[in-house]
Amino acid sequence: MHIEASKKKIAKSDKEVFDFLTDIKNFETLMPDNIDKFEVLDENTFKFALKGMPEIVLRLKEQNPNDKVVLGAASDKLPFTLTAKIVSLGENESEVDLSFEGQFNAMMAMMIKSPITNFMETLSQNMDKIGQ
Repeated sequence: MHIEASKKKIAKSDKEVFDFLTDIKNFETLMPDNIDKFEVLDENTFKFALKGMPEIVLRLKEQNPNDKVVLGAASDKLPFTLTAKIVSLGENESEVDLSFEGQFNAMMAMMIKSPITNFMETLSQNMDKIGQ
């Protein structure tokens, strides 16, 4: 299953965006209002839960300076990745393209498609909070 959020222009350099996204404690800032729990487990791992949803543990899997950050599920039960591609649009402007990629059976995909899509859009919209 592949889901892409709307691309988001941010008044920050690609380096500022990359630095923000690779410091995983900053993801709390990007989370939706209905977050129930957020906990940093180590420098590369955090877990969170949205109201009515199970806890999800994400780990920093890949980072390509000022260009790409990939978070992945820490558990193999629900394998997925969340990728942020960062494109420089100038000295103080960049664009972030968030995508979700997961391997799910048809029933699971049908159940989670809408909540994941909403979650991705919220993360994208909250990119405005970078550096605040």
